[in-house]
Amino acid sequence: MPEATTGGGVRTAVPAATPGDAGAGRSHPLLVYAVAAVSALGGLLFGYDTGIISGALLYLREDFDLSSREQEIVVSVILVGAMVGALLAGRLSQRYGRRKVVMAVAVVFGVGAVAAALAPDVPTLILSRFVLGLAVGGASNMVPVYIAEMAPPAIRGRLMVLFQLMVAIGQLISFLCGWALAGSGGWRMMFGLAVIPAVVLVVGMALLPESPRWLVEHGRREAARAVLARLRRPGEDVDAEIEDIAAVSRGEGRGGWRELRRPWVRPALVVAIGIAAFSQLTGINAIVYYAPTVLADAGFGDSVALLTGIGIGAMLVVAGVAGAILVDKAGRRRTMLWFLPGSGLAMAVLALAFLGDGGSALQRWTVVLSLFAYILFNGIGMQAVVWLIGPEILPLSVRGPATSLATLSVWGFDLLIAVTALTMIDNIGRSGTFLLYALMNVVCIVFVVRRVPETKGRSLEEIERELLSSGTRPAAAR
Repeated sequence: MPEATTGGGVRTAVPAATPGDAGAGRSHPLLVYAVAAVSALGGLLFGYDTGIISGALLYLREDFDLSSREQEIVVSVILVGAMVGALLAGRLSQRYGRRKVVMAVAVVFGVGAVAAALAPDVPTLILSRFVLGLAVGGASNMVPVYIAEMAPPAIRGRLMVLFQLMVAIGQLISFLCGWALAGSGGWRMMFGLAVIPAVVLVVGMALLPESPRWLVEHGRREAARAVLARLRRPGEDVDAEIEDIAAVSRGEGRGGWRELRRPWVRPALVVAIGIAAFSQLTGINAIVYYAPTVLADAGFGDSVALLTGIGIGAMLVVAGVAGAILVDKAGRRRTMLWFLPGSGLAMAVLALAFLGDGGSALQRWTVVLSLFAYILFNGIGMQAVVWLIGPEILPLSVRGPATSLATLSVWGFDLLIAVTALTMIDNIGRSGTFLLYALMNVVCIVFVVRRVPETKGRSLEEIERELLSSGTRPAAAR
């Protein structure tokens, strides 16, 4: 067998083929793509409900006379809900299954959207955005896990990145709605439109099967075999995959939160939580949430600020498409190392551009173009990978609670950014704030080099067996 080298220099044997190689040359069943497309609507709702506040905030702050701190609370309360939702979703999915939890998440999305659209005052709006946060946290936790456990190894990366692409599309739609519905009171329609994809997600998930890995864990092997037979190409050994899943599940037992302290789990947990943290500390949501507000306050004007927001949404979609291609072609680790340096450089240029007085056309173009470049590079190098690494590397027996913890980390650090961004700008200026985010991009590159393995093209069971047998992180498969 050929050898591969980890980021830390450890050499290991890599199988010449993966289970997904059987039947090469034949297309994957349409059900595989239907699973990814329908469940990824949770990503669209996630992106829309987190992104819509960017345009709505310009008018909410006028209608409700909000201070900078109150604006941060309205923006960030959805993230508090997301932290709670991520924890609940992991526990509920272990008991009731991935599919049922995603359906419940869609219902909560719809309820929260209606409540936000009808909110008569700030406390009601805050409560409704907390409810939306429960759904956002549940979707960000369960949808990537559901796709990872259904997808063949050969195309697992691109199908999982579809979730992040749908997040980006949701954010782009939110920016377009923010521009189209601009004006006092328009924010109500902005919030209410999220009901439509929520209904589609409930109906679509009702037609999809449960995760075969969850079925095996709960002793329903025949049901799991029937699901896998519909998800795999003719000629692939479904029985061997079932035995593989069962062997891993038997070897570990049924895990819970206590299992996360086991030494062999810890390296995978460090990687998942580290990537989750850096996905926010590198500054992406400071831009997504506050770019129109920051630009308007810097003298760009509301219309220019909203149009720039649409450009940011478009860059997120382009980054999602590029990321979906690169994570399976180049690999997860290499994609991060290729694009994170550009992310840090663009953020540094943005910081320096704000040092001037804002009067020259050159400075304004530098601000806008560096914003777009940052979104593109960070979107490919970090956001395309953040929802992919955790479900791939975290073991089956603790995947529910461990993924909840990683997702909780995403929302916890996102909350940190949301409640500090405007305050930091008020205290150390735009340049100081963005230079700090640029520095975090550099720290992230060091973390990837030292800690993050390559998981491209490998089955979840193969990654997990190596983790269990070595007691260290899985070796990189180049």
